[in-house]
Amino acid sequence: MTKTKKMEFRPNEYVVYPAHGVGQIISIEEQEIAGIKLELFVISFEKDKMTLRVPTHKATDVGMRSLSTPDIVSQAMKTLKGKAKVKRAMWSRRAQEYEQKINSGDLIAIAEVVRDLHRTDDQREQSYSERQLYEAALERLTREVAAVSGSDETAAQKQVDDVLISRAA
Repeated sequence: MTKTKKMEFRPNEYVVYPAHGVGQIISIEEQEIAGIKLELFVISFEKDKMTLRVPTHKATDVGMRSLSTPDIVSQAMKTLKGKAKVKRAMWSRRAQEYEQKINSGDLIAIAEVVRDLHRTDDQREQSYSERQLYEAALERLTREVAAVSGSDETAAQKQVDDVLISRAA
């Protein structure tokens, strides 16, 4: 295979894979699949105990990207402070939109889902599917905030919680 682009990702670097969130590139290896030699990024998602192999020439096509910049993280935090925008569409339609935002890998879109689905103690109970989407979005958001800031997930979780609580106050 000829390399059309210069490789933008290196081993030991953290990357965001849209469908799975933040992972770390362990290595770049060559494998022969169906008689074709492929160069692959080996990405480990420690929390999910999962390893993903992505062809290097397809990495950007599938939406794999470097971690967000601190500016984008602060924009995401600003988004969390905003007022929840809940559309009056049917739940199945909204759930589909939330799912797309979560799997887009876009930190701002994920922050919008967290903002829209966040409930304070005095608000009505969330349905099971709402809670599942909220937790998935929250996990993606905190993992990336932790990776960008270089802190652990607990500190990132507290940072996100503080923003959500300050919004409610």
